[in-house]
Amino acid sequence: MSITDIETILIEKMVPEDIEDVSKIEEDAYGEHHWSKSSFYDEMQNNLAKYYVARTQNGELVGYAGTWHIIDEGHITTIAVKKSHLRKHIGEAIIVKIIEDCYKNEIKYLTLEVRVSNTPAIALYTKYGFNSLGTRKGYYQDNNEDALIMWTENIFYDKFKTKFEENRNKLKNLIEIK
Repeated sequence: MSITDIETILIEKMVPEDIEDVSKIEEDAYGEHHWSKSSFYDEMQNNLAKYYVARTQNGELVGYAGTWHIIDEGHITTIAVKKSHLRKHIGEAIIVKIIEDCYKNEIKYLTLEVRVSNTPAIALYTKYGFNSLGTRKGYYQDNNEDALIMWTENIFYDKFKTKFEENRNKLKNLIEIK
């Protein structure tokens, strides 16, 4: 792969004008039990919330994620990538942005829930230092599927920082993140 083959992804703060496109990705990713537009608008007003969007070089919105920062913990509330852009490291780029933001805001731990059947997402989260610490039985309303509860260790520990830097550097060889 040459440098000209590397796609550029811009990750920036979500703004209300993004919600129409975010809602389409959300509905496509999560089906009938997706977040409403009003939920995203409400999150834009939530002082604990930090939401991001990922765009291609031509400005197409192809992914998003949100976190809540509560004291020294970051909870990833939602994350999705447009189906046409899956397996292109966009979700990974968003996770990197979230972790970088947590460093800037002195957030020590990250947590999330993920469907037990979502093995690609579980692999990504594990790659970035999340470990399963239990399940929430029947967490997902659409099919009563369990959710894995995943946490990181303290992201300021040397072991975590070293692995994060390794993963981020490998990602930079695959896509350019701005």
